[in-house]
Amino acid sequence: MKKLCYVATIPAVVHAFLRAHIQEAAKKYEVTVICNSTDKYLLDGLNARLVLLPIDRRPSPWNDLRVLFQLYSLFRRERFDIVHSHMPKTGLLGMLAAWLARVPIRINTFHGEVWATRSGWRRKTLKLFDQLIGLLATDIFAVSPSQRDFLVNEGVLPPGKAKVIGAGSICGVDPLRFHPDAEKRQTVRQGLGIARDSKVVLFVGRLNRDKGMLDLAAAFDTIAKQYPDVELLLVGAEEDVPFSRIQEICHAESERLRYISFSSKPEHYMTAADILCLPSYREGFGMTIIEAAACGVPAVASRIYGITDAVADGETGLLFPAGDVNALTRALSKLITENELRQQMGNEARKRALNLFSSEKITRELVALYDRLSGTR
Repeated sequence: MKKLCYVATIPAVVHAFLRAHIQEAAKKYEVTVICNSTDKYLLDGLNARLVLLPIDRRPSPWNDLRVLFQLYSLFRRERFDIVHSHMPKTGLLGMLAAWLARVPIRINTFHGEVWATRSGWRRKTLKLFDQLIGLLATDIFAVSPSQRDFLVNEGVLPPGKAKVIGAGSICGVDPLRFHPDAEKRQTVRQGLGIARDSKVVLFVGRLNRDKGMLDLAAAFDTIAKQYPDVELLLVGAEEDVPFSRIQEICHAESERLRYISFSSKPEHYMTAADILCLPSYREGFGMTIIEAAACGVPAVASRIYGITDAVADGETGLLFPAGDVNALTRALSKLITENELRQQMGNEARKRALNLFSSEKITRELVALYDRLSGTR
C-alpha cells in the first residue's frame, strides 16, 4: 500500500478537509497527518496516524527551521509516495522538506493569499514564498477557478500548473450535516435569546480586518437603527478585531450582537440564520457560503476572487465591492426587507451547493487524482 502524508495547520477548513477525505483515501493509502493541533483525538475514528509538530502560523525563524528539519527527517524515514500540504506556512515548509527528501509526488493546495491585501516589501516577500512553493511542488491545487486565474495573472504559477477539483472548494459540503432544520433553528435561537421572527445576519470565521469585520460592524450599526428586528451573530475566534471593538462601533445597538468564540457545529448557527455575510478582502473560496447555502441561507459577500465562485450574484446571494460599506449596507437591507427574494435565493443556494459542491463528488475526484499521479489502481 502506498503512503500518503498531509501537512497542515488546523483551522476549521483544513479540519473539515481531513475529515472529508481521509476515510476514502485510507482505503487505498497508508495515511499520515502532520499538524500543529493540540487535540490528540483530532483523527478519532479515522484510519490515519497523527504526528504533532509545533508549527506556528506566525513568523518564527528558529522554530520554523526546527520544524523543517523534523519534517525532512520524517519524510526521509517514512519514504512517503505523496506529500500534500495546506496553508501558507506548512505549504512552504512541507514542500521544501519533501523536495529535499526526494518525495516523488509533492502537492500543495493554495487556500487564500495573505499577500493579496498587503503592499510594499511585505507583499513581495510573501508572494515570493508562494512562487517558491509553486516551484517545489510537482502539482498544485487551487480551491476555486478564480483563485487559479489570480495566481496565474500575478505570475505566481505558470498557466496550466494549478488544478481545481470539481467546481471548487477544499472539501465540498456534506448534505447530511448541512441542511435546513426548523427544530434546531428554534432551539438555537431560544438559547441565544433571539426572537422567532427576528432576522439574523450570520458571520462565521476569524474576527480580523481581512475578513471585513470592521465593515460589517459599521453596516450593522446603520441597519440596526433602521430595523429593530435584526440581530448580528458572530461565530469565530478573535484575532486583530476583538469583539469589544465591534461592540464599540455598534454603540447603542450592541445589545443585538451575539458572539460565539468557537463552535465545532457551525451548521447549528447556519440553520438559525437568515443571511450569511462574508465581507472579506481575500478568500481562496467562500467555504462558509456554500455550507450556509446547503442550509438554505443566501449570502451577502464581497465581489473578490474565490467568493465569486461560491455565489451566483442575483441568484443565490448578492455581491458588493469589497470595502464599500454603503454597498454592503444596501445589500443586507435588500435581503432583510424582501422576504420572498430572500427565501427564493436561499432555495436556489441550496440547490446549487448540492449540485456543484457535494463532498462525495469532491472527495472522489481528489482520490482519483492521487491514483492517477501515483499509478495506484
